[in-house]
Amino acid sequence: MLQRKQRQNRTEVTFVLPVDDPPGPVSVVGDFNDWRPGAHPLTTREDGTRTVTLALPGNQSHSFRYLAAGDYWFDEEQADGHDGRNSRLHT
Repeated sequence: MLQRKQRQNRTEVTFVLPVDDPPGPVSVVGDFNDWRPGAHPLTTREDGTRTVTLALPGNQSHSFRYLAAGDYWFDEEQADGHDGRNSRLHT
């Protein structure tokens, strides 16, 4: 799930995944972090969901995917769209 908060010249995007689905560590990887695995790991909240919040420039589009343990790549079902293999996010 994606949660967004509009700020003056940026959008704060929170990437949210359910408890242990998939199991193990997960990071969000995309053009905003040069596709570096582990650059933005999701951390566990008190309710068990896992999240990471990024401040991204406004009025732009970004490609991203999630990367879980075991080199398991997957997309965000609630993304704004998809461009082949990647999820798309419009800020």
